[in-house]
Order: sequence, then structure tokens, then C-alpha cells
Amino acid sequence: MFEYPKVCSDLLDDLPGRTKDVILKRFGLKEGIDQRETLESIGKSYQITRERVRQIEKEGLKKLKRKMESHEDVFEFLNRRINEFGGLKREDRLLNILGGEDNQNYVKFLLSLGESLERKGECEDFHPFWVADKEATKKAQEIIKEAKTKLKNSKKPVPLEYLKTSPDYPTHVFISYLEISKVVSQGPQGLYGLREWPEVTPRGVKDRAYIALRRKKKPLHFKEVADFIGESSNPQTVHNELIKDSRFVLVGRGVYALREWGYEPGEVKDVIKRVIKRKKRPLSKEEIIEEVLKERLVKENTIIQNLSNKKHFKRTSDGHYTTRDTRAN
Repeated sequence: MFEYPKVCSDLLDDLPGRTKDVILKRFGLKEGIDQRETLESIGKSYQITRERVRQIEKEGLKKLKRKMESHEDVFEFLNRRINEFGGLKREDRLLNILGGEDNQNYVKFLLSLGESLERKGECEDFHPFWVADKEATKKAQEIIKEAKTKLKNSKKPVPLEYLKTSPDYPTHVFISYLEISKVVSQGPQGLYGLREWPEVTPRGVKDRAYIALRRKKKPLHFKEVADFIGESSNPQTVHNELIKDSRFVLVGRGVYALREWGYEPGEVKDVIKRVIKRKKRPLSKEEIIEEVLKERLVKENTIIQNLSNKKHFKRTSDGHYTTRDTRAN
């Protein structure tokens, strides 16, 4: 591994003082300062226009290219590493791989000097990334387009293998291509999906609770959900959020299930009504209890108490039950 700060220092050593200072500030290379300074900020410190700062930076970088031959091995290494990922790599991932925690600004500076390297800026659909092979961008766009189509058809997050159906690309290259997309993302469970899906980009307590229930694949008490998503100190907040979201159904005292599992909202009396309507005939107490317990985690006595509500239910001469509002045949 190269000593990036030393390489950068050697390249900058012969520049005029102001030019060197501008480049150090623009790339966040000044000792003790990690953030890159803006053209406007540097202009104010030198009492010159931001456009003049831009010119100084451009002229300074041009002069540096004359010294690049003395560090040709560094630039060959950077180029080779990007090509190992299929010819492109998302910027933040690349900087972390090459520079770790301490040298990312130095690596980015050196990348910007590489004549065979090109930086693609951030846009609505893509994260910023670096390209060593011009054909790689086209290949990545094709991979991402195909992945979007598959995900729209699946309508749920999928493992990488579902998207990578062609052996043309090694797995690490395929991942590198997907990584530059803002539309196709990897969620907290390691599955891939569309960015707007809550399983992929959870927003707040409700989405995290949704993921927790899908992962557990069974109804959970809101306190269990709170523990699972790291909100154990605020279980009531979790309860309040879930009860307002149509994705969740209260199926017991404080117990929630997902509506997509077939549960429907409503109190026990509403469930009884649906059961009788679904069967299209009066039902015995035992039949009603059996059916309701498939949808609600309640005691049998709670169901019996609801059946005794003459406002909603009527007991037939043979001891069966039907509804007051919709008499079953």
C-alpha cells in the first residue's frame, strides 16, 4: 500500500504558495482539516473572486501532471483497482477501500489527477462513481435497468441471486454495477429492492416495525417490536405509531400482525360478523370460536361475551348465531 499523504506532498511541493494552499483547501488536504473548502470560502480568505480561485486550482492541477510520471506506479494501481470491479466503482465505497478512515481525501485527490480516470457526478438516479473503462458505464446501466424490471415484477425484496441470472459478470463486479444506482438498493436485511420500498429504505418507527414483523413472520406485542427495533425505552410510541398505520392489524391485546398476512382490521365483533357472512349460514358457538381464533389472539370468553351482544347478534332456535344486520341463510 502506498503512503498517499507522502505522494501528494511530493506532487504539491514545487507549486507556488497560494496555488498549493488553494489545492490543499479544495481537496481537504490541510493538516487538521478534513472538509473540502468551497471556492467562495477560499476566495473570501484571499479577497478574490470564486472564479479566480477556480482558475488557480485548474492551473495548479495542470502543473502537477508534469510530475505524475515520477509516481506512475500509484496511478497504475488506482486504475487497476477500479478495473478489478468491472471498470467502475461507487466513490464512497472506493475511497473507503483504498483510503480507509484517514486517507480518503488524499486518494480522491490522486484519482482526480489520473488521466485515464473519470468521475461521474451525483444525479437523481446515480451516486457519484469513478470510471476506468468507458464501456463499464453502459454495462452498469443495462444491469440496473434489468434489475429494476425484475424487482417491479417481484414486488418484494429479493436476494442477489434473483437479479444475477447471467454468469457473464463475477459477483463482485455485478454488485459494483448495482451499487452506483440510487433506484436499486440493498436493504438492512441484505435483500435488494427499489429505493422507495420501506423494506429497503425504512423511514421511522413504522417502517422499522414493518421490517421486524416480516422478519419474525408472526404477530408480536408492541413491546417486543420496540425491543427488536431499538426503541425499548419508548414502547408506547411504537404502539401509537402502529395503531395509525393500515399495514398493521391489532389482533390481540397489544399484539400486532401484518395486514398482508390476511388479517383484517376490526374488533372481535367485526371478526365474528365477517366469519358468519363468509360461511353464509348461522354458526354454532364452537364454530365461531374456532374461526375467530384463527384471526385474533383473544380468550374464548371474550368471543362468547361479544356473541351475547344482542345489538349485533341473534341466537337462533337451534342455538346457532347469526348477525342482526345481515341475516345468514
